[in-house]
Amino acid sequence: MHAQIVLFDGFDPLDVIAPYEVLHAGGAASGGAVSVELVSAEGPREVVSGTGGLVLRATGALDPGRAGVVLVPGASGRVGEPGEVPDLDAGEGPWRQDEFIPVLIGRTLTTELPALLAAAMANPRTTVAAVCGGSLVLAMAGLLEGRHATTHHLGLDMLDATGVHAVRARLVDDGDLVTGAGVTSGLDLGLYLLEREVGPRIAQAVEELFAHERRGTVWREQGPAPVGF
Repeated sequence: MHAQIVLFDGFDPLDVIAPYEVLHAGGAASGGAVSVELVSAEGPREVVSGTGGLVLRATGALDPGRAGVVLVPGASGRVGEPGEVPDLDAGEGPWRQDEFIPVLIGRTLTTELPALLAAAMANPRTTVAAVCGGSLVLAMAGLLEGRHATTHHLGLDMLDATGVHAVRARLVDDGDLVTGAGVTSGLDLGLYLLEREVGPRIAQAVEELFAHERRGTVWREQGPAPVGF
């Protein structure tokens, strides 16, 4: 399994680093059955995160035709005060630190990323995954209508407004789409992808190495619906 983790200006570092480390460790534990790289829509470049100007380097261009996993992180920026409305026009100018998260996510729509993600989702050999606001990146690009997904709890209403069946769960498995909720869910998402694609023994070994126990139930559209809840 090869995983491409997407970087874009203003990305959330933990959304990237948590699954990267899990998948990298899974590669070591499986004798090289898993590989992972950081990519961007533009190709190799230094990409500035939305947290303190931390920079990570994309070593390649996102290749939607390559089999495996494409993982989209969320953005790191201002949540805003209650009732505060982001100035969406701000997204038309140069990128800057400390913008509203919806503005940062909206900026991705002006790049080549949406077209590349659409191609990845159309690839039957690819699973698209997202952590936190990464689901909103996909949804705002019009790629998740009618699908089941989750995101950070503060973004569930926005996700639902795009035509997604928003699920209040830590992880949601919708076949070739797997999404995680808040930023720390990237650890659980990475471990679940290892379990699903490589096997539970590899996932358990990495879980033990990281001294991290996965949380929550992976939601799937299976079984009877709950009554009275």
